[in-house]
Amino acid sequence: MTEEHPPSPGPDPHGLERALHTGRALVLADLTACGIAEAEVVSLVEEAVSHRRWWVEQWPEGASFVAGLIAQDVQDALLDRRGRWPGCPLCGGPEEHALDVEPELGPDPHWVCGRTATAVAPVGELGSAR
Repeated sequence: MTEEHPPSPGPDPHGLERALHTGRALVLADLTACGIAEAEVVSLVEEAVSHRRWWVEQWPEGASFVAGLIAQDVQDALLDRRGRWPGCPLCGGPEEHALDVEPELGPDPHWVCGRTATAVAPVGELGSAR
């Protein structure tokens, strides 16, 4: 007689949704801090969250990376529509540049000045850095 084992629990759907909602909220906080949380821009966030929902369903272990990925997705989408976002508050001059998300694929994402390698603020806390 073989012993039956209960099915493995699999990924936590509540944890995945929580990661997506947290990522959405953090990026919206940064957009609000920069004064560009308009309907068109919020739609870009929703598109990014939808895309990352599929991604995190395929790779549940990447749930802690979602906030940084959503921030990068929105940053890329805004480049075509509005220009660089978020602008670096540290560097002046005629050639404004955007902050980068670091790590590109990792937990605890931060906005970083790529020119000076200076962390400006965690994703979701740009308002405290300005």
